[in-house]
Amino acid sequence: MSQVVKPEPDATQDDMLRAVVAAAEARKAEDLKVLDVATLSDFTDYFVLASGTNERQVQAIVDAILDVLAPMRIKPLHVEGYDHARWVLVDFGGDMVIHVFLDQARVFYGLERLWADAEDVTERLRSEPTS
Repeated sequence: MSQVVKPEPDATQDDMLRAVVAAAEARKAEDLKVLDVATLSDFTDYFVLASGTNERQVQAIVDAILDVLAPMRIKPLHVEGYDHARWVLVDFGGDMVIHVFLDQARVFYGLERLWADAEDVTERLRSEPTS
């Protein structure tokens, strides 16, 4: 299992998103996408979408994300769906909203289709930050 590097408490929004991407990937999240919805939404800047193959993996992905953000003193405003783990929504307000789905739920709700005009910035966040 890969080690997740935790950013410093004064991390930027990109640092926070990179930490989320790394945490989700460390828990083997499938079809991970980060969509920049800032110009399309007035409630958040980014949607992070990921899938798990079973309920336990969905919960593990969410737990890893929350664990990596805790040292940054970043806590969600709201977590919904964790107990059933078909679609867990973690709302971080204006910065990001994280959606972790079971595969079937992700296809059914089709958030990528609904937000098709959003820019996919996933690859940028997988790369190392430039100084």
